[in-house]
Amino acid sequence: MDLSILVKGGLLVTQNWKREVMRGDVLVEDGKISQVGHVKARPDEVVDASNCIVMPGLINCHSHVSMALMRSVADDVVLEKFLDRTFAIDAKRTPEDVQIGAALGCLEMIRSGTTTFLDIYYDEDSIAKSVEQVGIRGYLGWTVLDEKFTTQKGKPIKNCESFIKAHKGKPLVKPIVSLQGVYVCSDETFMQARELAQREDTFCHYHVSETRFEVYEHQKKSGKRPVEHLADIGFLGRGDVAAHGVWLTINEVRMLAKAGVSVAHCPVSNMKLASGGVAPLPEMFAEGVNVCLGTDGCSSNNTLDMFQEMKFASLLHKAHRWDASVISAQKALDMATVDAAKAIGMEKQLGSIEIGRMADLVVLDCSKASMVPTRPENAVANLVYASASHAVRDTIVNGKLVLRDGKIMTVDERAVLKKAEAAAQDLVNRAR
Repeated sequence: MDLSILVKGGLLVTQNWKREVMRGDVLVEDGKISQVGHVKARPDEVVDASNCIVMPGLINCHSHVSMALMRSVADDVVLEKFLDRTFAIDAKRTPEDVQIGAALGCLEMIRSGTTTFLDIYYDEDSIAKSVEQVGIRGYLGWTVLDEKFTTQKGKPIKNCESFIKAHKGKPLVKPIVSLQGVYVCSDETFMQARELAQREDTFCHYHVSETRFEVYEHQKKSGKRPVEHLADIGFLGRGDVAAHGVWLTINEVRMLAKAGVSVAHCPVSNMKLASGGVAPLPEMFAEGVNVCLGTDGCSSNNTLDMFQEMKFASLLHKAHRWDASVISAQKALDMATVDAAKAIGMEKQLGSIEIGRMADLVVLDCSKASMVPTRPENAVANLVYASASHAVRDTIVNGKLVLRDGKIMTVDERAVLKKAEAAAQDLVNRAR
C-alpha cells in the first residue's frame, strides 16, 4: 500500500470546474486525492506547503523526451540545416543513448512540474524503462511510418504493436500509437495504425501541418491539404492528438473539431525553428477544438519546461493578434492541465485537484524572488508569466513523492547527469 501524504497549508490552484484558488490541505491516500480543504488526518508523511502554491501536475502533450541528449545540437540555423544536423545525429543513436536521454528528459520534467508527457519516438521500450525508474507518467508512442523511410529494424507497425502488448496495464507507462506524419506515411500505414489503436483501445498521436513546406508538398502530391486528406480517407478519430497544427485553414479546423481531434500547440519549437506561421488558436477555440500544449523535443526547443510553454503560448498570440486578452493566464494554465487531461482521455482522473483524482501534484515555493508577491488573486498569473519552474520544490506522481525539498527521490540524479553528459559528447563525436 502507498504511503499517505498530507500536503498542508498551501495556496491551492485547484483547476476544478469553478477554477477555485483557496488556502487548504490535500490528503493523498492510495495514489489518489482523498480530501481537499481543511484536513484532519494522521498521514505517513506531511509536506509543509505554507507560503507555497499547490497545483495539479502539468501535462506535456507533445515531446520526444529522449532528445534531451541532443539539446542545443543545431541552434540558429535555417530549418533545412537543422533537420540535416539532427537527423545525422539521431541516426547514430543506440538503445542505451535513447534510455539515458529519456532519463535526462524525465528528470527535467519532474523538476519543472510536469507529471505526465506524451511522446513520439522509436525504441520506446528503452524510454519506458526510464519512465518507470524516474517515476513520471508517460504516454509513449512507438513511431509508425513507411518501411522505406525508417532505420528501424523490422516493420514499424509491428514494433508499435509489440510495444503496446508488452506495456499495457502498467501504472505509469501508457502505450499509444504514434505516426510521424503524411510526408512519410502512406494511406495504408495510416489506416493500419488506426486499426491497431482501435484493437488495443488506445489513441493516435501524430504530427500534422507543422510547416508550410509539408502542407504544400502534400497538396502537390495528393491535391489536398494534410487534414483534408486524413479526413477524406477516414483516418481522423475521436481522442486523437495532432501535434503543431500551424498551417491550417478554417475548414481544416472545423474538420478536426468534428472528428474530436485535440491539437497540441508547440509555440516555442515553432518559433525557434522559424518555419513561419502561427497556429490559429482563437479559431480553434471558437470552433470547439480542444487545444493543449507541448514542448516538442530538446533539439528544437532546448527545454522541456511547460511553464515556459504556457508563457510563450499566451505572449505569442497576444502579439500576433494585437490583443492582450486573446489567451489569458487562466486559459494557458487550462491548456497545460485540464485541457491536456481531456486530450489524453483522462479528464476525470488528471488535471485538477479534486477528490478521487489521481494524485499528481506540484508544490512551488513562493518565497523565491520572482514569485513575490503571491496571493490568491495573482497566483495563476504568477504561474504562467513569472516563469515559475525554478520555484518547483516538490512533485508527486501517482501518489508518490518523486521530488522532495528539491531532491530527486527515485534515482541517483548526479549519476544520471554524469552519464548523460558523457553519452551526449560521444553521440556528437560519432555523428561527425
